[in-house]
Amino acid sequence: MKTRYFISFFVLAAICCIGLIYNPEQAAVISNNINPADIAWMLTASGLVLLMTPGLSFFYGGMVSKKNIISTMLQSFVALGVITVLYVFVGFSLCFGESFHGLIGNPMTYFMFNHVDLNTNALLSPTIPFLLFAIFQLKFAIITPALITGSFAERVKFNAYLLFICLFSIFIYAPLAHWTWHPEGFLRQWGVLDFAGGTVVHMSAGYAALAGAMILGNRTSFGDSKHSEPANIPFVILGTGMLWFGWFGFNAGSSLGANTTAVLAFATTIIASASAMMTWVFFDAIRGKKVSAMGTCIGAVVGLVAITPAAGFVTIPHALFIGFASSIISNLAVRAKNKSNLDDTLDVFPCHGIGGISGMIMTGIFAKGVGLYYGHTTTFFYHMVALVIVSLYTFFGSYILYKITDKIVPLRVSLQDEIDGLDFTQHGETYKLKKPVTNGNGNS
Repeated sequence: MKTRYFISFFVLAAICCIGLIYNPEQAAVISNNINPADIAWMLTASGLVLLMTPGLSFFYGGMVSKKNIISTMLQSFVALGVITVLYVFVGFSLCFGESFHGLIGNPMTYFMFNHVDLNTNALLSPTIPFLLFAIFQLKFAIITPALITGSFAERVKFNAYLLFICLFSIFIYAPLAHWTWHPEGFLRQWGVLDFAGGTVVHMSAGYAALAGAMILGNRTSFGDSKHSEPANIPFVILGTGMLWFGWFGFNAGSSLGANTTAVLAFATTIIASASAMMTWVFFDAIRGKKVSAMGTCIGAVVGLVAITPAAGFVTIPHALFIGFASSIISNLAVRAKNKSNLDDTLDVFPCHGIGGISGMIMTGIFAKGVGLYYGHTTTFFYHMVALVIVSLYTFFGSYILYKITDKIVPLRVSLQDEIDGLDFTQHGETYKLKKPVTNGNGNS
């Protein structure tokens, strides 16, 4: 194990040294097209999206058992470091570099952020510095692999996880981002609409989560309700609040400016999430279940996922319906998963994967002026074709990457390590709540 970490340290040191040596001149003259209001909003939006990853840590961490809280939260949080370094090195260039037949960016176009400067970019950032655009997009690249962790929580080796998210970011996330968001990406050329990442982020994470749950197999405690109780539901509520707050930057920030599209995306985001939250609550109640904090939070997040690809393209009533429909679909998907033998620990595929798929389909239906609802079939048709392509690529691509990772570093912890908990066996730490101090009468 020490050898593997030494190699990782050496790779990181090499990247930093390359960055020191490879230091191209940055532009000294700032473009006249800069819009200060757009800069202010995009700096704010970038900070909001960054907050989502710690929010996801709390959201996932509160759902697992007490012996796995730290490991689960760290798996999300560490992506802030790993993916940032990888993105500067080559990730951004693969996403937005010179297009190779609409399939992938040239890794050398923006290698080590070369030419990612304070000027605008006519194609990608017409009113804000290109560097700000890159930093905003970085936050999407960070949270996508972090979303996957909920599917294999409580049984994955930490060093294997680090290797997998690097491979995933290069071979799954980067091509999808290029296909969908680069002006010359082939899905973008077809007219496929993904305002803020329903396809690039949530579908890719959802299918990778499904593949991960299948590859790693079930936990030893799978099916034992006593060992599946969430450790800290207040963490889940806190994480949901942080995610919801950050999602305004995620969606409204994808307008890339302080404009009316940002206002629309901001509004559709809160409305769809509220609709999904209440739908989940009432749908559970109709089926005879109690109103739970977990269900309320999951419903809100499903609505956020589903509106993501449509946020800047649909009307307020359509956003309300998207939240309603996606909540029912994901609720039924969770119910079906619970009856199966699939151990997707935190329901990543039913919520993010299915939620992303629902949002993508409904974007093709309700997108203003071009959707099926308005009498146009072209956009909807290409959305269906893209759905098949993205589903097959992300699931089988991720499946192969898990297999490659497992050959290099075994993915699953030992049986004893799993029983003892990953907090201690992987990180040498434990999560313990202090008992309240009581007086002689037993009162706090």
